[in-house]
Amino acid sequence: MASEHTASLSVVVPVYNSEDSLRELVRQLGEVLPTCAPVRELILINDGSRDRSWDVIRELSTQHDWVRGINLMRNYGQHNAILCGVRAAAHDVVVTMDDDLQHPPEEIARIVQKLAEGYDVVYGTPQAEQHGLWRDFASQVTKLALSSAMGSETARKVSAFRAFRTSLRDAFGRYQGPFVSVDVLLTWGTTRFAAVPVRHEPRRVGASNYTFRKLLTHAINMTTGFTTLPLQIASVVGLLFTIFGLSVLCYVVGRYLIQGSTVPGFPFLASLIAIFSGAQLFALGIIGEYLARMHFRTMDRPPYAIREVTKSSETSG
Repeated sequence: MASEHTASLSVVVPVYNSEDSLRELVRQLGEVLPTCAPVRELILINDGSRDRSWDVIRELSTQHDWVRGINLMRNYGQHNAILCGVRAAAHDVVVTMDDDLQHPPEEIARIVQKLAEGYDVVYGTPQAEQHGLWRDFASQVTKLALSSAMGSETARKVSAFRAFRTSLRDAFGRYQGPFVSVDVLLTWGTTRFAAVPVRHEPRRVGASNYTFRKLLTHAINMTTGFTTLPLQIASVVGLLFTIFGLSVLCYVVGRYLIQGSTVPGFPFLASLIAIFSGAQLFALGIIGEYLARMHFRTMDRPPYAIREVTKSSETSG
């Protein structure tokens, strides 16, 4: 039994426009969690939903003493909402999962059992993801961005279905930036990552709120917010074009000295100017992204703000 390994468990679920799936999710978790840990809680974070999700959360927290709800002031994004829930977690292990029933609650026991083998973070990697072509492509772009901060092997197995030791949050307890990547923050506290294959169910209700554009934006935010890889790429691009420019100069001067003629044509000169201008603008754009993030950090803008909490932390068995 997983309960032999985990004394207490906090399940954190970010909620966005999911009023139709929340009751079924809580019902399934109510059946599964007692077999995973004798003490448990479910934290539902309403991330600015436009439907009646918060009303459903309040209703569920009234019906079940192990369910808590947190209502954010507006929509901050999935990772920001998860960070809020992680900081509110009261128990030894945190499990994060989606609100759309694509992550089967029955798989929590397997993830938690793997955690007991000495790992600090365990991902439930889908055996076969139930997404469309563009969503799968965007997910791969996101994992590619993560690889620069986490290492390629770990990034390939990243999933929103994860379990980790609550003590890891001490490593990012003072983080206040508006751009959040939970997976990158976890690397600040450990290198002990593992993954187990789990089922990934088709979405039962509604459509995914994580569009290609949102995933691509998240990948850019991760890359420029947590690594210096883009600056390094800009430096390499600048170096390559400098070498190219010197090569062209040597060619022109050599041809003049040997043949007594220069390279004719305005198009050749115009193309060189366009290439170098593009490289400079590319580098300036990357530097501008970093300056923008420094600007946001100096504003001391929080990753989230809480409007309402249904109840304080309680111990449930």
